Amino acid sequence: MLFQKFSGNPVLTAAAFPDDIMYVFNPGAVKFNGEYLLMADAATAATPIVFWLARSKDGIHFTPDPAPVQWPGFSDGIPEACIYDPRITEIDGEYLILYASQRPGFGVRTGMVRTRDFIRFDRVEQAETGRNNRNSVLFPEKIRGRYVRFDRPMGDDECEPSDMCISYSDDLSTWSDSQILMVPRPGCWDSHKIGGGAVPIRTPEGWLAVYHGVDRTCNGYIYRLGVMLLDLENPARIIARGGLPVLWPESPYEMLGRVANVTFTCNAIPEPDGTVKIYYGAADTCVGLATARLDDLVAACKTGNPTAERFFKSR
Repeated sequence: MLFQKFSGNPVLTAAAFPDDIMYVFNPGAVKFNGEYLLMADAATAATPIVFWLARSKDGIHFTPDPAPVQWPGFSDGIPEACIYDPRITEIDGEYLILYASQRPGFGVRTGMVRTRDFIRFDRVEQAETGRNNRNSVLFPEKIRGRYVRFDRPMGDDECEPSDMCISYSDDLSTWSDSQILMVPRPGCWDSHKIGGGAVPIRTPEGWLAVYHGVDRTCNGYIYRLGVMLLDLENPARIIARGGLPVLWPESPYEMLGRVANVTFTCNAIPEPDGTVKIYYGAADTCVGLATARLDDLVAACKTGNPTAERFFKSR
């Protein structure tokens, strides 16, 4: 396994929060004002999920805020029934948070809010598309003058196979020129569904993107993480896609919980020493920490899966 898991995992559990929090998972993560900041999915007894901030000076010991984030509503007044899986992108000192938003009559859509201080949050209204979408991830800079994001359009059945797409915008509200970026691979760890994970990291060799892949088994699903490299000037072009996963569930806290057999990330934090930290959701129940070398992740994009490739090419 390329990512090395912290020996003291999990680093954040429901026990650190008020009594009505049952599970904490899938946080967005950034460094902000000299701290590591997690914006986690917090499942409560009264509301399916709220966003809750937790802070740390050392990246290991986190203290939750006294209360959940005060999340902004929509101009049409229709409330959100559930929110989850935030990805936080910093552009020019502003933090843009993309997340899954469920509202009555709309299904699930990509929601977006902005903040500069993680105290006040303002909504960025999204043009209605009439189609379910989630796992959206915004690139950390404009490319050829446009904003770019990953998408995962889907039907009404969230268990059906899904491709990963890429879309563009001039104003962060209306997204267009969408196209399929990549599809599930038969016989591999990402054979059923794929979707965006962390905000892409610029490297000399291309955009490094950590994504999630789902494999369907006889009694459920397994969520693993993989990596790919995209062209810096044309991110719709895949330079290399790793054949093997870089993180997968293996410990009890990752295999038993609200949703079994899940390692899922909404973040990747590059460090000055050349490492990358991820704070990953484990079994939709708690949060683990794992670290890898940035150079190793780039190299992993170029490593294939010879066994699967030989088997399926011969059929």
